[in-house]
Amino acid sequence: MNLSRRQTGIAEMVLAMGLSGTLGFFVVEADLPVWNIVFFRCVFALFGLGLYCWWRGFLSPWPLRGRNLLFASLAGVALVANWLLLFGSYRYASISLATTVYHTQPFFLLLLARVLFAETFDLKKLPWYLFAFTGLLLIIEFRWSGLADSEQLLGFLMALGAAVLYALTTLLTRRVADVRPEVIALLHVFIGVLLLWPVLNTAELPVLAEQWGYLAVLGLVHTCMMYIFLYSAYQKLPVALIAILAFLYPAIAIMVDYLVYDQLLSVSQWLGVTAILLSAAAMNANWPSLKWRQV
Repeated sequence: MNLSRRQTGIAEMVLAMGLSGTLGFFVVEADLPVWNIVFFRCVFALFGLGLYCWWRGFLSPWPLRGRNLLFASLAGVALVANWLLLFGSYRYASISLATTVYHTQPFFLLLLARVLFAETFDLKKLPWYLFAFTGLLLIIEFRWSGLADSEQLLGFLMALGAAVLYALTTLLTRRVADVRPEVIALLHVFIGVLLLWPVLNTAELPVLAEQWGYLAVLGLVHTCMMYIFLYSAYQKLPVALIAILAFLYPAIAIMVDYLVYDQLLSVSQWLGVTAILLSAAAMNANWPSLKWRQV
């Protein structure tokens, strides 16, 4: 029985989000400095994406030149920095909370588009911003006396920084015209290898087979395969459906965090998670803005 284009896209999106949701587990279990984790993720992904792009004939002739190469390269630098901050945030905040805070990226995307490229900002979306910001405060459980755990605050700030950098990556990549996304991803991981090679912590290289396994999965599965599934799904599905299916990413991350690390969220944090994810879905799917009812 042949699957329709829409059904295939849904299956690919579910697979991509499922892989995304387990990302934090492999990062934590690798138990290595974040610089090393991102470096070896890029190495394995470079191998996997390089073979795939060569097999599909995407590399001949080399498609990235001039303006496209500049924007793609800048996006690669932002993406690698984004990985460093996100993976680092797992060590200070829980996987579930860091992942949820990271999902504020749609809001930074619109703000940066306005600030850097003078794109139109729809004021009707402002209530969703405020709703998400309220959710962020609930997650952090802000008190005037400060956070009970300053390390957790650092994790939240790192996740927010990662969200900003991912939004910047998206904006820069959008300005790369007529180039296969797999080729752009290939350039990004190549840049990651070049940038991180000088700062590789050679005193803490992986020594256990399990560590090499986690790193290989991060590169070949969570980068190479995931990008292929994700980009393919984007071509087949409407934005509204993509926004709904994207809920699977943080939902699975929260489930993994609970099942593996017994991480429990407070009531206020659950409310904050719901507010951020609902707002992000509304922004992506272009839902109507929140309205106050007049009594």
